[in-house]
Amino acid sequence: MASEEQLSAIKRAKVLMVGAGGIGCELLKTLALSGFQDIHVIDMDTIEVSNLNRQFLFRQSHVGLSKAKVARDAVLRFRPKISITPYHANVKESRFNVDFFKEFDVVLNGLDNLDARRHVNRLCLAADVPLVESGTTGFLGQVTVHLKGKTECYECQPKPAPKTYPVCTITSTPSKFVHCIVWAKDLLFAKLFGDKNQENDLNVRSSDTASSSEHSEDVFECRKDEDIEQYGRRIYDHIFGHNIEVALSNEETWKNRNKPRPIYSKDVLPKKITKENGDTEKDCATGDVSAMASLSLKNPQDIWSLAENSRVFIEALRLFFSKRGKEIGNLTFDKDDQLAVEFVTAAANIRASSFGIPLHSLFEAKGIAGNIVHAVATTNAIIAGLIVIEAIKVLKKDNNNFRMTYCLEHPSRKLLLMPVEPYEPNKSCHVCSETPLSLEVNIHHSKLRDFIEKIVKGKLGMNFPVIMQGASILYEVGEDLEEDMVAIYDANLEKALSELPSPVTSGTVLTVEDLQQEFTCSINIKHREEFDEEKEPDGMVLSGWVEAPVDKDNNKPVGNGESTSNALPSEEILEGEKDVEIQEQSTGAETVTGKKRTLSEVDGSRNQKTTENLDDDDEDELVISNDWESLTKKKRV
Repeated sequence: MASEEQLSAIKRAKVLMVGAGGIGCELLKTLALSGFQDIHVIDMDTIEVSNLNRQFLFRQSHVGLSKAKVARDAVLRFRPKISITPYHANVKESRFNVDFFKEFDVVLNGLDNLDARRHVNRLCLAADVPLVESGTTGFLGQVTVHLKGKTECYECQPKPAPKTYPVCTITSTPSKFVHCIVWAKDLLFAKLFGDKNQENDLNVRSSDTASSSEHSEDVFECRKDEDIEQYGRRIYDHIFGHNIEVALSNEETWKNRNKPRPIYSKDVLPKKITKENGDTEKDCATGDVSAMASLSLKNPQDIWSLAENSRVFIEALRLFFSKRGKEIGNLTFDKDDQLAVEFVTAAANIRASSFGIPLHSLFEAKGIAGNIVHAVATTNAIIAGLIVIEAIKVLKKDNNNFRMTYCLEHPSRKLLLMPVEPYEPNKSCHVCSETPLSLEVNIHHSKLRDFIEKIVKGKLGMNFPVIMQGASILYEVGEDLEEDMVAIYDANLEKALSELPSPVTSGTVLTVEDLQQEFTCSINIKHREEFDEEKEPDGMVLSGWVEAPVDKDNNKPVGNGESTSNALPSEEILEGEKDVEIQEQSTGAETVTGKKRTLSEVDGSRNQKTTENLDDDDEDELVISNDWESLTKKKRV
């Protein structure tokens, strides 16, 4: 039973929940049943069929509706007298500013991406409001507490570094199934169903066929005189046949590699594909058109043969053009789009077959393509309970008893829940300690736009940046800007750093500020002529902002990452960006050293420990330490 003091703190509290998904549903239910009276919930997502197996506040009839609003309505059915305010919105919207955050006694996160987590972390720091973070992946979970000036902030420790593959590996020399998934999802799917004008590496032409009418045109354009199946076969022959033959013409590439084999539709498909009493109109799970349903392929865990994959490829393409033609040109891959998953699975498997890579089931391919580690509802419930426990401690100002708690899949020293005392702020953190950063960049080649997109937004997570050199503003965004200033700043975007009105030189200190986050940092500029395109693809290197160090033996980040599931090999649970950057599923916290510092370490007692990196699914971030005794004996913050 809760004490009078606890009940009083709970009833008075005004709580902000960010995220109403896997953890969020359980958390809202637990908050309501624990006596909280005033809860605000922000979530921009709508309910999808794939949510229903673990987000128990939602039902089939709710698919397509706001998560925040439906969760509110569901909880009010059994706690009608409490106040729940839903916001079907992005937490990064301008209305959710520092003043908004100051209204709350505690913020509880249940987010699924690094960008939003950073944003909330910075707003909580600026508003001086305690933040309770959480995350789950499969059977693994964690809860951490962040108080300004007393414990580390979310960004004090390193995040796992994104895993990247050279573009040439994806397009020419794949060796793993994940390479084929990225190729099918980010290149082929985007080329066929996305923006037709985007650059793409698929339309390969060899020098001796450049004059051929067959390959000098854009083969991805449907001709007037062909039906959809003919078009699909022509696409099939081009990407799995012609392009492979072009690749084979470069003999140097295959001296130390197994050669791929060209695959043509005539070799694996009959002249006319016949459907097997399937239903082309719907899939039993989603209500969308489905190539599997059309072809009577029922089990998503079956591994299709080359012929079956080829039939799914042609049928999925046909259904896209015949049933969803209005969407062509604007589609992006969505793991909850059944037809998109079927197409990407089939295309990846055909390519894998060509390169001698083992084929995978649709279930496995969907997990890889969508960064899915299948969630466990029980883990979400446990983590939600732990969040509420820490929130109550925060409200009671019981700082000495805060715990970061990790939920394990297997007992460690007879424990499945491992509580760890919080760590002090990292003095090298550029967010809560305002430590200056340094940037190596070619000031004559890199434009201000590159600096903003790759560093300010990409790495520092700012949304509304103001960039200054001394008193001179080089760039600013805002609705209240005058038109002539907007024109000046837009013109600056296309200028090299050294050509700006206030030229950036080696030794220049740029001040970068996000007005919404009330976050400012300084960046020391150092000119550098050349960069390794493979190792430094951005053409600039930021120091002081430190990603997780990599274990060279296992090619995995070490330090404070997130949860790792054994459901799939960690290197295959990836997501490819447009530039074929493969992002490991997790986000962690940042540090310069790659390990956490506690007060006991500051006092001279340094405990060496190893941490096991974990990847995220629905929510985020996890760390497990192998040195349990040293952790539990650390001094309190």
